[in-house]
Amino acid sequence: MAWRSSTRSTVFGAQPQRADWIRTGFLGADAVEAARSEMETNYFGPLLLSRAFAPVLAKNGGGAIVNVLSILSWVAVPSAGTYGASKAAAWALTNWLRNGLREQGTQVVGVHAGPVDTDMASELTLPKVKPLEVVRQVLSAIEAGRDEVLADDMTRQVKAGLSDQEGIYLNFDPERAAAAAR
Repeated sequence: MAWRSSTRSTVFGAQPQRADWIRTGFLGADAVEAARSEMETNYFGPLLLSRAFAPVLAKNGGGAIVNVLSILSWVAVPSAGTYGASKAAAWALTNWLRNGLREQGTQVVGVHAGPVDTDMASELTLPKVKPLEVVRQVLSAIEAGRDEVLADDMTRQVKAGLSDQEGIYLNFDPERAAAAAR
């Protein structure tokens, strides 16, 4: 899907989302295979898309790249370790791309969200943000020139907790975080 404004062109890259994204624990039999698969999707996918589109964006005034990350870029839960590790790598990639593409006028936006109300999160009982709300926030960030979207209350709380004396990432409990965000 492409979105154009009067001064910028933006490419939204779609990544396949699976309902089985919580694949394995650290010691699971397929943990290494799962980690490779998640890295292919969540790190190498955006890297390759960005490399392909960066020259096109540069020729057309800079544009924007939007990387959809996760609250799990910052915190880990035992059942989603490979997913969280791949999203942490994608967050580092997003920061690298932002610095590397700034000179050509390309804005790079990182979108952090807790559960989004899609099939991927259908079995989670945590509060979910509506996809349309995430899109609205992304488009607003692009128009305002912001580099980051924190799409929901739980994500904003977790980001604030990264700088706590005992960082929230050391002992993250999603149920407790959801209750505190209400």
